[in-house]
Order: sequence, then structure tokens, then C-alpha cells
Amino acid sequence: MDLRGIRYFVQIAELGSITRAAQHLRIAQPALSRHIHALEDELGVPLLVRLPRGVRLTTAGRQFLEHCQRILRELGRAQDGLRSGGAAAQGQVILGVSPTTGPLLLPGVVERMRRQCPQISLKVVDGFSNQLYDWLQAGRADIAVLTNPVNSRSVKVTPLISEPIVVFAKAQARAAKRFFTVAELARTPVISTEAIRIIADEQLQRHRSRVSVEAEIDAVEAIRRIVLRGISIALMPVSTFHDDVTAGNITAAPVADANIHRILTLGQQAERRPSAAIDEVVQIMAAEVRALAEDGVFSLPGNTVKKPAPRTTPQKKTRKQEQ
Repeated sequence: MDLRGIRYFVQIAELGSITRAAQHLRIAQPALSRHIHALEDELGVPLLVRLPRGVRLTTAGRQFLEHCQRILRELGRAQDGLRSGGAAAQGQVILGVSPTTGPLLLPGVVERMRRQCPQISLKVVDGFSNQLYDWLQAGRADIAVLTNPVNSRSVKVTPLISEPIVVFAKAQARAAKRFFTVAELARTPVISTEAIRIIADEQLQRHRSRVSVEAEIDAVEAIRRIVLRGISIALMPVSTFHDDVTAGNITAAPVADANIHRILTLGQQAERRPSAAIDEVVQIMAAEVRALAEDGVFSLPGNTVKKPAPRTTPQKKTRKQEQ
């Protein structure tokens, strides 16, 4: 087993095809297949299932992939450290965030970076999740916080956390309720962003229901002000107006008989080996999400049970996602 064989296996696994991996690596497909067969013979287990179009990892293959990716990351860090004479990670990292995740994550992320890695320059770009997804693929962002992303071999996603989508109302307003049922949500007009409305409608399909939308507003602060004035109620992720709920200005009511939620993930280019600076920012982002979860930001008030991000395949429905 050598590093070349490990790199070849990782490339095949991430691209899902021996043919595409051979083209990317610029080696002959039969030679690449021989390397994989040699690995399987040495390990004594099959790593790939050959399909008419592409390949699929076996259970052993998925386990081996995690080890291989870890080996290559550590090797990359060692190389970066030697090239820089053992200096700390440095350079610019472009981070993509959405209108809801930016205000939530950036204060803590910037504070952590100032303390842990001041040599790294952070550039933040703001957009909805489908825009951030495109920017990752085009190389205009190094990492991005995505919501319920689609399957793609070009973008690698790491689940961060799952949070409920709830109904916000002005405190003490007549519309404020302890909870909503699916039937009540279907007949109660709400405001939301287009992306959150799409996520909710997709998850309500199994209940044969849809959100009753009074207005779609892709401006989170405008939605907040509308709710604070008691003009309407809003359907948004629970973390969006956490501070207002904590202050007693807004109430948050769950949908009691349906699991309406969004999954926050961290996206990176799958084919690009991340620099030490990117790896550092990824670790900081994950640490900040964990800290916010421990503070209850992603949970309803009084709910101490934190819901981890499910280790499942991202949704295939649509790229019209948000925030």
C-alpha cells in the first residue's frame, strides 16, 4: 500500500467513476483498475462495486475512504508546515454565508480566528444557498454554509446541525400559539423566504399539505420587523430570531405533528485538496456551531435536547435552497 494507490482510490470514490478518475488523474483506465485491485487484494476485502455507470463504495470501502482522506489531510498539513518553515497557517480564505447563517455564525467565527489564527485573512461573501453552491463549483468560494444541498460529486458537504423550522409571532399577539398542527399551518397565512417555504413544502408533502404563504420576502431583517410590529407571523428556522425570543419580544411555536427542519452543512470543492488555512477555518466553523448548539440557539426555548445533523445523503429535490 502506497500513497499513490491511496490517492487513486480517494479520487475514484469522490468522483464515483473509474473512467472520470482516470481522466482527471491523466492515467490509463486499466492501470488505475490494477491499482484498485492490488489494494483490494492487500486488504482482503472489496472496496468498490462496479456498476454499469460508475462505481459504488462497499461498507469496507466507505470505512477505508475515511482513513485515506484523513491520511491525505495530515500529509497535506505536514507539507504546508514544512514549506512555511513550521509557521502557522496563513493566506486568504473565502467563506460563503447566507442571510440567516451570516449574522448567527460570523461574530463568533471572527473572534475565534483573531485568537487562534490571526495570520489568516477571511473574506466573506453573502448569498442564498443555491448561489453559494454555484460559487463553490466555480472556485469563487473556498467553503460555504449550505442548507439541504443536493447530491454532487463536485461539492463535498459535511453536516453541521439540524434545526426545526418554527412559526414566529409577536409576543402577546393574538396569533401567538404554543404550537401549530399541520392542518393549522396549511390554513394560516405566514411570511417566509422562498427557500424556506420550498423546504417546508417538500417536507409537508408526506402529510399532503402545503404552507399557506401570505408573502415571500427574501430579506430576513424585513421579516423580523414585520413580526415585531405584529403585522404577520413568519415561518423560519428557529435560530433566525433567537435573540428576540430570548428577550421576550417574539414567540416561537413548533409544528407539533411534523418534523419540519433544515440541515446546515459545510460545503467544499470535492476535487480540491484544502489548504491548511481552509482546514483551520473549517474547524473553527464547526466549533462555533457546537458552541451555539450548547447554548440552545438551534433549539426551541426550554428544549435542552440538541438534534445532531443526520448522517444521511443530502436531499435531491431542488437547488432552490437557502440560507
